[in-house]
Amino acid sequence: MNSPRTVLPVLFALSLAHLLNDTVQSLIPATYPLLKDSLHLSFAQLGLITLCFQLTASVLQPLVGLLLDRHPSPFALTVGMGITTAGVLLLAAADSFHLVLAAAALVGVGSSIFHPEASRAAHLAAGLRRGFAQSLFQVGGNAGTALGPLLAALIIMPRGQHSLAAFSLVALAAAGVLFGVGRWRSAHPSHRNRASGPAPAPPSLRPPGVIVRALAILLALIFSKYFYLAALGNYYTFYLMDRFALPATTAQIYLFVFLFAVAAGTIAGGPVGDRIGRRRVIWASILGVAPFTLALPYLNLAGAAIASVLIGLILSSAFSAILVYAQELLPGRVGFVSGLFFGFAFGMAGIGAAVLGKLADQTSIRFVFQVCAFLPLIGLLAAFLPDLESPARPNP
Repeated sequence: MNSPRTVLPVLFALSLAHLLNDTVQSLIPATYPLLKDSLHLSFAQLGLITLCFQLTASVLQPLVGLLLDRHPSPFALTVGMGITTAGVLLLAAADSFHLVLAAAALVGVGSSIFHPEASRAAHLAAGLRRGFAQSLFQVGGNAGTALGPLLAALIIMPRGQHSLAAFSLVALAAAGVLFGVGRWRSAHPSHRNRASGPAPAPPSLRPPGVIVRALAILLALIFSKYFYLAALGNYYTFYLMDRFALPATTAQIYLFVFLFAVAAGTIAGGPVGDRIGRRRVIWASILGVAPFTLALPYLNLAGAAIASVLIGLILSSAFSAILVYAQELLPGRVGFVSGLFFGFAFGMAGIGAAVLGKLADQTSIRFVFQVCAFLPLIGLLAAFLPDLESPARPNP
């Protein structure tokens, strides 16, 4: 059972750990221009690196979440961060495409442990402010994702691939923070009460058909969001370099601005959903970004920069609302739901990176952005989500 009190120190610790974790993870795509030149990689191979990282995390996260629902392990977060540290060190030393893939897979395994278990800890520390807790947790990750391109531009690009080894210290710092969270988790009543065996999940008040339909719609919205973000997160720098002849370092700064907007927008989705309802936030976020994605491929540099900021602000507010909505749809399955949605998001981002990289090789980066512009229109499906704030009849 959640404490009615919001435990802010734990939430801030989880947000900080998420920042450090995702800073390390974001260095993989942020160093793509460097790896492309040094290892002579194609866009398709860059997409496969992202696919390897994201798919590893995608497949494992629901399984890890389900396992830890049944057998909680307070210090699993620290173990996961240790695996991420090993991946960073291997990436720094990798001198072949296959070693880069292995490093990306290790980071993906670490991520598969971190995200569902950290999300569960945020749920436990939330009290009655679940949307706020998930947004605070998420904003740390998005801020870390934004820092990756900036650090790559300032440190890794000038000093080379081997300078990545220094960022293993960032992962170790995150492991230290998560060790403290693990001590809090081990003292939490929800963990002590598991000594007598796993507690049964409370039943949902929604009919099974409604739950399945709602989950399918939410996963479709995750697909539209993360397939589009795969285009910007992995290929926005190349788009700017191709369209406006920007140098790689300058293009990385523009990517940082976009990702910073994503981080800033994340903090709004959860608290606003707590106040006005998560369904409204989901609807406005996914569909509301469509005018800007449709315009982006046809704008000049200043217009593209402004549109990317608006896209980041609007689109990023959806995930916290979607995650809490799904957790409320399936009470008692926080780890599984978190793993399912984080895993699906990672999987769609990885598949998107691979598919779009292949498309870019066969056509052009500009064409990729023109095609992806229509993905947010899938947000129309949000109209069919049930309103969880309204009373529901119990299952017969």
